[in-house]
Amino acid sequence: MNTPEKYNAIVIGAGQAGGPLSTTLARAGRRTLLIEREHVGGTCINEGCTPTKTMVASARVAYLAGRAGDYGVETGTVGLNLGRVRERKRNIVKSFRAASLRRIEATEGVDLVCGEARFVAPRTVAVDGRIFRADLVFINTGGRCAGPEIPGLERAGFLDSTSIMELDAVPEHLVVLGGGYVGLEFAQMFRRFGSRVTVVQRARQLLPQEDEDVAEAVLGILREDGIDVLLEAEARAAERIDERTLRLAVRTSEEERWVEGSHVLLAAGRVPSTDRLGLEAAAVETDARGFVRVNERLETTAPGVYALGDVKGGPAFTHISYDDFRIIRANLLEQGGRTTADRLVPYTVFMDPQLGRVGLTEREARGLGRPYRVATMPMSNVARALEMDEARGMMKVLVEPESRQLLGAAVLGIEGGEVMAALQLAMMGKLPYDTLRDAVFAHPTLAESLNNLFATLD
Repeated sequence: MNTPEKYNAIVIGAGQAGGPLSTTLARAGRRTLLIEREHVGGTCINEGCTPTKTMVASARVAYLAGRAGDYGVETGTVGLNLGRVRERKRNIVKSFRAASLRRIEATEGVDLVCGEARFVAPRTVAVDGRIFRADLVFINTGGRCAGPEIPGLERAGFLDSTSIMELDAVPEHLVVLGGGYVGLEFAQMFRRFGSRVTVVQRARQLLPQEDEDVAEAVLGILREDGIDVLLEAEARAAERIDERTLRLAVRTSEEERWVEGSHVLLAAGRVPSTDRLGLEAAAVETDARGFVRVNERLETTAPGVYALGDVKGGPAFTHISYDDFRIIRANLLEQGGRTTADRLVPYTVFMDPQLGRVGLTEREARGLGRPYRVATMPMSNVARALEMDEARGMMKVLVEPESRQLLGAAVLGIEGGEVMAALQLAMMGKLPYDTLRDAVFAHPTLAESLNNLFATLD
């Protein structure tokens, strides 16, 4: 083996944790090597949050343009140029990626090496024949779309959450396999672009992690938008009929049927990018699905090796990956004692209207034996939503009876993610719900709805 080049730290993967970690360590005086196989910025900038939400924004404009008459606005015929939507998406991704790269290159003490890293010994990695060693190694390699397990699908052809954003023409009929947040965002997006859309969901409800009433409200919105949703349905086989059509054998709780479409989107999960890391050489253990095992301080089973972001499993969100970086920074550089324990995990499903979620669901509270009270209110009771003609959805909050503090919240409504963030702040500050019930919010805003929501508990 070649003589290793020595660093204080090696960061594998320039994602939303690895990038800022590399520059932070360097500014703290630790010579750092950052290794990136594909592109700086990770999934979020390149294939996840940034491109998808850019396209969601285009889809919302198409939706509002089609509804212009509801507001008394005459627009004429509304058309869509998917190539232009794609170009806008690509330009924003390119801009964000370039900004991330500039920050890394401008930081003294960081060396960026492009290539695939593989462990060859404890805290020692090889990249294109070069060997590197450090006292600390951080794994931030993320995940990728899961491959097809449906017989015939690979031969018939399918899209994933990356390739679907590179289409230059709107599918005639898009069949979405998976009813999680990724599948639903693309289903509604392409419905608004003009596709006929069918969602095939294996579970009894969409968004299985949500309470049944919230999932039912989501289902109603999507069906109102003209999306066909099959629940408790499993694709068993696929075959291509001709250049324009393929079909899926789908088994539901009631029957077996064929579902035909022009395109299939596989949106049924992601797998960790660990299979080519050579983790066994580093004594880094993974679970049965390949996710790196970590403790609450993000330490792996190998001394001096940490894992951050999606590669370790758990909530696969950019903000969680970035908070993993902050935990490492606090513990290694600031003599802190931060852990992942009791970390609030907010997220937003960027369908329209948005679903913002934080804290416990009612199902989780019941399973934990936690006492709780529930406040619910339809968005049709929110003045601002009615004024905007965006009154679909509902609000739901759980509170602890004795302390009167919030346990969890779901806001399915216009800017639901932003309203959820206000409730999250209340949870972080341990405010009793009375404070929000009696607060003076500006009228007419969406936040003002919290007065009426919590008044239902009186």
